[in-house]
Amino acid sequence: MSDGQKVFTPSQPLEPGARYGILSDFEPGTRTLEAGFQIAPPFKPLPVDIVLDKDIAVTLRDGVTIYVDVFRPAGTERVPVIVAWSPYGKGQGSSASVMGIFGMVGLDNAIVSGLEKFEGPDPAYWCARGYAICNPDIRGVANSEGDSVIWDRQEVLDCYDLIEWLGVQDWCTGKVAMSGTSYLAVSQWFTAAEQPPHLAAINPWEGVSDVYRDLVLRGGMPDTGFARQLQDNSYFGKGQKEDILTEAERHPLMDGLWENKIPQFENITVPAYVVASYSNTLHTAGTFRAWRRMASEDKWLRVHNSQEWPDYYDEANVEDLRRFFDHTLKGEDNGWEQTPRVRYSLLDLQGGDQINVPADQFPPADVTSTKYYLDGRTRTLATTAPDAEATAGYAVASHPDLVSFVTRFDEETTLVGYPKAHLWVEADGSDDMDLFVLVQKLDAYGTPLQAFTALNQGALAQDVTERGASILRYKGSDGRLRVSMRHLDKALATDEVPAHTFDRVEKLSPGEVVDVEIDLLPVGLTFHPGEQLRFLISGRSMLGTMMPGIREYEPANSGRHVIHTCGNHASYLQLPVKTA
Repeated sequence: MSDGQKVFTPSQPLEPGARYGILSDFEPGTRTLEAGFQIAPPFKPLPVDIVLDKDIAVTLRDGVTIYVDVFRPAGTERVPVIVAWSPYGKGQGSSASVMGIFGMVGLDNAIVSGLEKFEGPDPAYWCARGYAICNPDIRGVANSEGDSVIWDRQEVLDCYDLIEWLGVQDWCTGKVAMSGTSYLAVSQWFTAAEQPPHLAAINPWEGVSDVYRDLVLRGGMPDTGFARQLQDNSYFGKGQKEDILTEAERHPLMDGLWENKIPQFENITVPAYVVASYSNTLHTAGTFRAWRRMASEDKWLRVHNSQEWPDYYDEANVEDLRRFFDHTLKGEDNGWEQTPRVRYSLLDLQGGDQINVPADQFPPADVTSTKYYLDGRTRTLATTAPDAEATAGYAVASHPDLVSFVTRFDEETTLVGYPKAHLWVEADGSDDMDLFVLVQKLDAYGTPLQAFTALNQGALAQDVTERGASILRYKGSDGRLRVSMRHLDKALATDEVPAHTFDRVEKLSPGEVVDVEIDLLPVGLTFHPGEQLRFLISGRSMLGTMMPGIREYEPANSGRHVIHTCGNHASYLQLPVKTA
């Protein structure tokens, strides 16, 4: 079935199983969870009495009814409310799947109450501090009516309606906020752009901001492994769910379907506390894109050095978020306005990371974009272009199926900002190329340096991150591009961050050499004297899948890839070098 360009497929019913938490049953009514209540043995007992309004019916503008759970402090005082919007079941916080994810990243389930939505704020903490939490089952999920969609205007209007319903409840001050990671972050870009009157602040904690460019067709390649996991394992209900996999097959180019899945960043004016990292190969590009493009004058960015779930539930970070919400939702004069607009991290990859480095902007003002030219003869990078014409390349089916270039830093060097590659390439024996690039840090002896982003560094974590699960182990800054999709978007591209239209296919002719610009994920990296940077180009992903257990993309490559250097074909890697 289709709705215009959209395609739908039947949802699976929500049944007891790994994703079924203790509060998943449909039990409308109000009850009080008393201080000391513990939903199950691993979880934190409640510090205060909490009123649970369970399975409240909320009717949306088109007549569809969704059901929400509201946790609020006992008593008669009006409070602000924080919304956790996602398709993940509102009772899923105590499920085996969520408990397992906590274990995978090394988190103790005892740090939360189990009442929180997956990737959302914990009612135990927030209710004790004068806030309510709203966990909805969105359209098409569990007992809510309608058909599920993935990040577009329909979902935005639904969330708008819920916010406006919450804002006029007799227990609410009229101030509504949103918070959460991943899907819960993505929904905030879209909703804030619609400007619901009662929305007072947002807290997107890492999330894609362009479904085409970040989720299903990054670099113009149909890499749908995580989209399949999202579609198959997140939408349990009685109706239908959007079939984004079929849509990606039918719509390989940017068109109206995908444009409807890009937030209108210029309409985001609400105060925003945005959290990002350099290491989330699913979320990093989208989070920084939204940060750059949102119109809000009151926006703060913090770039951390770990993985989003440990970072989101870290006690100090939760307290930091409370200062933001106390200021924006309660009007408290708590000094939040003095918080640096940007706090970024610098990765050392050998235990010497710096965090919360203050700046007025990202990249910081004292960063200079510096070209490092590739030399195909010496396989080095240098700030001057080589004299001799040379090429370097690889046959895509051979070993090695990559080519790299290295530079050694003689003095302390810091990179902060957006790297990009400008390459002159040729496809020998093919009319297209799937190109993957990676910036890698080496120690003084040439050994690649990596760092786990999660707290779990045991044998299982080693295994799953050896050739994949890139969100759990940082191996460098990556980028990718299908060369036939190289046409730049003049309206969006900058010298620092290339952007492509993805609306046309320009195949290569035999012997044709073309230049391509490839954006890499932003970096914050320190190099000590003697340490090295290696730039790799390959016809396959050098990081593997972004999550454990998902299908890896098989590039559409054949023949030989040739990289041209020097003269009219001076390929370079542009790096953001901190000068102060």
